[in-house]
Amino acid sequence: MPKILSTHTLHPRASAMLTGAGELVVASALNAHTLTTEARDADIIIVRAPLPSALFEGATKLRAAIRHGAGLDMVPMEAATAAGVLVANVPAVNARSVAEYVMFAALALVRRFRLVDRDLRAKGWLAGRDHTILASELAGKTIGIVGFGAIGQAVGHIAAHGFDLNVVATTRSMRPALDRVGFLSIDALVEQSDIIVLCCPLTPETRGLINRERIARMKPHALLINISRGPVIDDDALIEALKKGRIGGAALDVFATQPLPSDHPYFGFDNVIVTPHMAGITEQSMMRMGVGSADETLLVLANKLPVNLRNPEAVEHYRRRFPADA
Repeated sequence: MPKILSTHTLHPRASAMLTGAGELVVASALNAHTLTTEARDADIIIVRAPLPSALFEGATKLRAAIRHGAGLDMVPMEAATAAGVLVANVPAVNARSVAEYVMFAALALVRRFRLVDRDLRAKGWLAGRDHTILASELAGKTIGIVGFGAIGQAVGHIAAHGFDLNVVATTRSMRPALDRVGFLSIDALVEQSDIIVLCCPLTPETRGLINRERIARMKPHALLINISRGPVIDDDALIEALKKGRIGGAALDVFATQPLPSDHPYFGFDNVIVTPHMAGITEQSMMRMGVGSADETLLVLANKLPVNLRNPEAVEHYRRRFPADA
């Protein structure tokens, strides 16, 4: 019976789909040694944690690495492709959950929720209310979306139609203006936006995209929300800007180092919301990602290619490894 190794427990519906198709095993730990050891006899690995490149060197039975979600930064693509292992993902299915998180974070920042909640609990009713005189509405502000894939589009739709925000976006290729969305260069976007939302994938081009120069271009009250990947932001530059009050605040769900160390400077700012990479995690999105991962797993085990294959250049090698599947 094929072995299906998952880095994490799957949604019950996904687990039920795989019953009978193979032996579903949850990794006993997420360190590189354990994952590499437990993947040696695996046919499929379902991925919610970073995989070491060495995993693919000894996993002679491994057919596919299925990403439980969209981002591929957890999978060493070159190593997988070189080993003839297919890589697939489940795109777009958590877009609504992430977009709702963005609006929650934006509201919490403009309404000064952290300060209100803290002082209401510690100092009483009037102390909490004192912060509300500086609170603001979202309506009429400009939200700039960096990366306009499924998540960026979901953010734009809710922002425009739910909160009457002006929506601008930047993407790798400039596009004609869509309904209620204007497209700008990245530099124009950071200059004109009241709220800047990072929705782009981590690539060599986006690493350090929000650097010291671009932070300096932001409005003094600008809010930065990051639900992409931590290294898209130059942390030192953002921390300096927050210390000097050059921007209004930030909501950060992803970080260059995860878990975020408990003594990290971000925890020291009253105008920074810090969350543990949870924007895309809801009961609904976990079900959709789990079912999508199970669907792709079943296709591969049935000697078919996954729908969302992300390294088609590996197919020739894959078919040499499993000639009966050609």
